[in-house]
Amino acid sequence: MKLTILGGGGFRVPLVYGALLGDHAEGRVSRVTLYDTDADRLTAVARVLGEQAEAVPDAPAVVATTELDEALRGADFVFSAIRVGGLAGRAADERVALDLGVLGQETVGAGGIAYGLRTVPVAVELARRIARLAPHAWTINFTNPAGLVTEAMSRHLGDRVIGICDSPVGLGRRIARVLGADPERAWIDYAGLNHLGWVRGLYVDGRDELPRLLADPALLGSFEEGRLFGAELLRSLGAIPNEYLHYYYFNREAVTAYQEAEQTRGAFLRDQQEGFYARMREPGTPPLATWDRTRAEREATYMAENRDVAGAGEREESDLESGGYEQVALALMRAIARNERTSLILNVRNRTALSALDAEAVVEVPCLVDANGAHPVAVSPLPYHAVGLVTAVKAVERAVLEAAESGSRAAAVQAFALHPLVDSVTVARRLVDGYTEVHPQLAYLDRP
Repeated sequence: MKLTILGGGGFRVPLVYGALLGDHAEGRVSRVTLYDTDADRLTAVARVLGEQAEAVPDAPAVVATTELDEALRGADFVFSAIRVGGLAGRAADERVALDLGVLGQETVGAGGIAYGLRTVPVAVELARRIARLAPHAWTINFTNPAGLVTEAMSRHLGDRVIGICDSPVGLGRRIARVLGADPERAWIDYAGLNHLGWVRGLYVDGRDELPRLLADPALLGSFEEGRLFGAELLRSLGAIPNEYLHYYYFNREAVTAYQEAEQTRGAFLRDQQEGFYARMREPGTPPLATWDRTRAEREATYMAENRDVAGAGEREESDLESGGYEQVALALMRAIARNERTSLILNVRNRTALSALDAEAVVEVPCLVDANGAHPVAVSPLPYHAVGLVTAVKAVERAVLEAAESGSRAAAVQAFALHPLVDSVTVARRLVDGYTEVHPQLAYLDRP
């Protein structure tokens, strides 16, 4: 099978290739095509992949190209992992928002809206190109904001685009470990949108073990989300939120922490990755060791400001291990390509899974996956506190899609103004002004 990775010069591509190297079964991926608009980044990542493959006799062949049509033709699977505007764009997203006193995180709040506004038009064009050149391919979307971008692409690819995220998987594994359960045998009752979901139950042999966790303060304090949110809040919710909900439940503290930080997360990653790619241009740089060191630093500093606010301390060693979104992607491909039926938490069109949303809304829920794709499982209704957030943020996503399709500045202002973490229409207008000033990709927002 041929796998095409859009954004093939991205820093996390070696994680995906590393997962593929461990798959030796019949019907596995045998060819990987890396596509990127940046030839230098492609060369750097191809060097890392080359060293990864040295000890694996049947390693998938790797081709790198800057020609999109060449990359797509004949693809069985397409991974979309693009970053429109690069990490410099992410850093600008954060700074514009923080200067106006609101959150500028990559996928949550104003920063996520800005990222979506410049990413959706590109993702839609990619979806159209995939539909024309590789109509039978399955597209797996890694591109953030994952739920929003998957919904945009689904309007052209239907159910053949599936969004993935490692956050629900990681959360489920942590809860299972704390409860002494095998994560591979546990059924995670999880529902919401991407980066806006809750674990409402963890079932082992038909028994829900989550109440035992919620009733035990010591257990709640023994894993990352327990320390991040605190036992009192978790017991009142009766659920364990995705870590990104910290930006909602502790918004004022998060904004203050990010404003006071020496450097935003986007600026840190921009500088870190610029250093990595610069070192990779130097003769004699060991590719894999250089990449490993950079990745370890990246993972250790993930959501550092939020952990500081909560007094949650350093990340645990088990949370720094590989096995996140690349393993989800591999499991998804194997289930589809070989009909190895499995269950995964994915971003798919709702159908009837969540009663609060319409059938076409992309949601993040457990799915049964087989050769015919991912089938969302109907889950119990969300509690009112969750319905409020989910429907509000879905309204924001729909406004972003309208703005991207029509070029309407008014729709873009509406997207910002509707978001629960933007507290003023005046601020929403200033955000649109600020983002259009720093992002040339938003020049299309010129209609009333």
